[in-house]
Amino acid sequence: MDSSPHRVSDVMTHAVVAVGRKALFKDVVERMEQWQVSALPVLEGDGRVIGVVSEADLLPKEEFRDSDPDRFTQLHRMSDLAKAGAVSAEELMSTPAVTVHADATLAEAARIMAMRHVKRLPVVNAEGVLEGVVSRGDLLQVFLRPDNHLADEIRRDIVDVLFPAPVEPVHIMVTEGVATLTGRVTDAARIPLAVRLVRGVEGVVGVDCRLTAADG
Repeated sequence: MDSSPHRVSDVMTHAVVAVGRKALFKDVVERMEQWQVSALPVLEGDGRVIGVVSEADLLPKEEFRDSDPDRFTQLHRMSDLAKAGAVSAEELMSTPAVTVHADATLAEAARIMAMRHVKRLPVVNAEGVLEGVVSRGDLLQVFLRPDNHLADEIRRDIVDVLFPAPVEPVHIMVTEGVATLTGRVTDAARIPLAVRLVRGVEGVVGVDCRLTAADG
């Protein structure tokens, strides 16, 4: 019986494609194409992440190719202009790297991705050494959990704990990720808490709570 994959370590990819700071522009592009990734961590010799090269870091070179230099300078940041002339990962990379720790929650990782507008996050340890990578797709894997697994977890970790002696059995049905709870319970004050906890189960899409109080 599986439990929610609450942490980045539960879903991250351990085998990571990366480059060194001296990797050349063409090598970076070829590696992205070969491994079908949109960004690569840039590492120091000891495996410490010092930056990330993404597709966005590579595009200024192509954009500058067909643009008037004066107009390009007026319309773009100087950092983009510098990247247009970059030839190595060290010159291309965005730094400091936006990273996450393996023990971060999936919600924390999703929040970082949304706020920093990135699709992938290097996963590092306390020393900044690369341990893996987590992508948007990895975070969405939780929504592939089978409905019966979700129902089992809701029963075991929430309903049986909050309502150990219901007036009538609490029935839990999960369909396409939507959890429906029905039954009568003695402690109506715990119903809103149950809804919040069920909504927080990784993989639950929505909650339809039909629990009622014993005197209701």
